[in-house]
Amino acid sequence: MRFVKHYSPAAEVFLHHGDRLDFLREIPDGAAQLIVTSPPYNIGKKYEKRVLFEKYLEQQKETLIESTRILTERGSLCWETGNHIAIDGEVFPIDIYIYQLCKRLGLKLRNRIVWCFEHGLHCSKRLSGRYETILWFTKSDDYVFNLDPIRIPQKYPGKKYFKGPKQGQYSCNPLGKNPGDVWVIPNVKNNHVEKTVHPCQFPIELVERLVLSLTSPGDLVVDPYLGVGSTACAAVMHGRRAAGADLSEEYLEIARERIEQAKAGLLPVRPRGKQVYVPSERDTVARRPEHFGPINGVITNLSDIYAEQ
Repeated sequence: MRFVKHYSPAAEVFLHHGDRLDFLREIPDGAAQLIVTSPPYNIGKKYEKRVLFEKYLEQQKETLIESTRILTERGSLCWETGNHIAIDGEVFPIDIYIYQLCKRLGLKLRNRIVWCFEHGLHCSKRLSGRYETILWFTKSDDYVFNLDPIRIPQKYPGKKYFKGPKQGQYSCNPLGKNPGDVWVIPNVKNNHVEKTVHPCQFPIELVERLVLSLTSPGDLVVDPYLGVGSTACAAVMHGRRAAGADLSEEYLEIARERIEQAKAGLLPVRPRGKQVYVPSERDTVARRPEHFGPINGVITNLSDIYAEQ
């Protein structure tokens, strides 16, 4: 696979080592069908420098202005965010601020997708965070949206109409159902097949749904905060072009390797649509030792909960 360091409409993959604004300014107006990214949350991770929240929002505004410029009229922008946690522990939901910035740029919100995951840091002074959000905006009312490639199995595929003109016919779509706006997809932790050195990388399945539903083969998918390249991997896996930038040369090198593997069908990925792991009642680690006693007066094993579902 040929990688280029400067934008070319013929390039399959354009990777930029440097600032996201320099990268975006190389891309012409209306060149990108989809922008998918997860910017730093300004919480002091090793790949970011913590700044005043007001300055952080100004930086996001700069990125959003350039991102909107390069979108096609039928294109989509998907901004995946979590929370900024202030020094005193106050929570700032970033998506609320991003929504306001995007509305001022004339973008229209189509969905606020909740990405739910089960594992993460355990908090002691507030409830542990187990979700983040993806704000899906479009530039116009005439936008690309392909539902069929991302349909999921129905809960009751054998259900039939019991009365009316369709009595006896199956009531579901044989291709599957709309996945809705709450997506339960495991996050990338230490034992995840996609795990790299990056502390906060996308699961590829999350991006795949956006790529498949909001683009067509050959379209350009852009990630201004590329990290280790999960967005670009999802794009090339499905015949799209990809472009991204990152300040870390180490991350970009990992991204190159992963993109090459993805193009060749050799990248280790969690299969799209795979069920979230459910512990068996035979798994010792999933059963609560009797001497622990009840939790708030109720003895509960996760395996018992899952067995009832």
